[in-house]
Amino acid sequence: MSILDSLVTHKYATFLAVNLCTGIAVLLGSPLVRANQVHLARPTSKNLLQESGQRFHPVHSSLGIVSSQERLASEVGALMLRKGGNAMDAAVATAFALSVTLPQAGNLGGGGFLVFWHAPERKSYALNFREIAPHLAHRDLFLDPDGEVSKSKEFFSLLSTGVPGSVAGLLKAQERFGRLDRAEVMAPSIQLADDGFVIYPQLADSLKRAFSRLSQDPTARSLFYRQVELPDGGAQWIPYQSGEKLRQSELAQSLKLISLKGISGFYEGTIAHNIVALMKDQGGLIDYRDLADFTAPWVEPVKGVFRGHAVISMPPPSSGGITLLQILKLIAPFDLEALGVNSADSIHLLTESMNLAYRDRNQFLGDPDQIDIPIRRLLSQSNIDNLRNQLNLNSHTPAADLAGESPMPSGFNTTHLSVADRDGSLVALTTTLNFAYGNGIAVPGSGFLLNNELADFTAKPGVPNAYGLVQGEQNAVAPRRRPLSSMTPTIVLNQAGDAWLATGSPGGSRIITTVLQVLLNRIVHGLNLATSVATPRIHSQLWPDSLQLEQGFSPDTVQLLRQRGHALRFTRSMGSANSVELKRNGGSYGAADPRRGEGAAVAEQF
Repeated sequence: MSILDSLVTHKYATFLAVNLCTGIAVLLGSPLVRANQVHLARPTSKNLLQESGQRFHPVHSSLGIVSSQERLASEVGALMLRKGGNAMDAAVATAFALSVTLPQAGNLGGGGFLVFWHAPERKSYALNFREIAPHLAHRDLFLDPDGEVSKSKEFFSLLSTGVPGSVAGLLKAQERFGRLDRAEVMAPSIQLADDGFVIYPQLADSLKRAFSRLSQDPTARSLFYRQVELPDGGAQWIPYQSGEKLRQSELAQSLKLISLKGISGFYEGTIAHNIVALMKDQGGLIDYRDLADFTAPWVEPVKGVFRGHAVISMPPPSSGGITLLQILKLIAPFDLEALGVNSADSIHLLTESMNLAYRDRNQFLGDPDQIDIPIRRLLSQSNIDNLRNQLNLNSHTPAADLAGESPMPSGFNTTHLSVADRDGSLVALTTTLNFAYGNGIAVPGSGFLLNNELADFTAKPGVPNAYGLVQGEQNAVAPRRRPLSSMTPTIVLNQAGDAWLATGSPGGSRIITTVLQVLLNRIVHGLNLATSVATPRIHSQLWPDSLQLEQGFSPDTVQLLRQRGHALRFTRSMGSANSVELKRNGGSYGAADPRRGEGAAVAEQF
């Protein structure tokens, strides 16, 4: 039986619809699972009692669990666990599968961050595989001859492409900490690309909406659309429909090269030649030197303590960890339990705290390899106390009174996955192309899209970008610099110091506040993992001076917030916080965020 067959056999007959979540949380039910034999975890009576009072329920596992934004990719990760792999094997296999089944965000042509708790060592690690600006990049990269910002250059040209980091990062992590062979970890993604998979409704809709942009690039058009003959003898490109099969033979060949040769299979040889040839042909900057020089360093995570829980997150060039810890430190002394979940008082406190932390984010953070970042001072008690003294608990403080600059809209088409294994290791992994389908340009002969991550830099200080946001000097375009990001893969230890929870999210500058609210819901308010993920979210980032609200807040709360001076903006759903949690007595929970994914309100279990 093939790997793909083992994933899809009895797909609907043997999976339980137990979680009102899109995406999928797939569990490892038993070490004795073989081929098509299914063992489902049986929740204890205590677990059932805990869950019965809440509207949403996580998936239970007696062993490990994978939670990601797409069903087949999570199944691939769970397959690695059943084969005896650990959390890192499962995370890397899931990420490579997402490069096939989630082309708008999963990727070979992008980059990301990883935070890892290694149970055997009881130690945390962080890996930075964020994209890097080519050595020919310069401060005025996106300016027209008249000195104005060219949005076409910034967003939709090869000038916007940073040197991809996903392949280097994923392989480096798996080689160091994985148990399985690289070929075994990559085999499912190769087969998914070679044999194809059935297009699910959300992907069909996404490709339909992206048609006008992707069809401008002949290579991207040929990868994601099909030709039909017209009655007059002509031909027309049309989007695939839900239920049709998408095969990606060129992507399969690239994955095979990577599986066979490792990192050199991407950054040297055929794939590297195809990237450089495209750059030369269409005015991009990446050359062989940029690819050969790419590094994905292990870095020290940023750490803090909140309500006795150690919070471990990503350091710069992610702004996520520092900003998350600042907000948690700011609000820690308040009686958050008494304020309640999403009350007007609670939302006001969070909003004012978010704005102060984002002000520091935009003033001080960037690529630590090129600028000095005062991490200790930013997280020092004296700085936190100073910020807290600026909180007005009665009314909103306008952004103009706080000054500061606004953040970048980084990573709107990002994807996050979380994994827990039977031994208690955790992985929080976030990758991105930036925009949906990156810059919309695919590499001929290689089957994947390129990122437009350099749009996360400051195109021109003081000039609002397409989102009306003003960006900072610390993040100006420079050769070999990594753009600042909001990605916030995060791991939390419980009060006993044991690994407990892994989470993260896509969502641009809203990633940080999404992770914040998941942690508060779980740690402070006692919501279970699924309810913590599903609860309506807010976001504020200083500039623009408005408070964003998802659907689900009462008119009374809205009115009270307006009375305090908040300018409210009702938005589409925020983030996709696919999360996992280790149970105290063994086993795990998983929750896929209902906001993105396949759209079906199901979770599938092996």
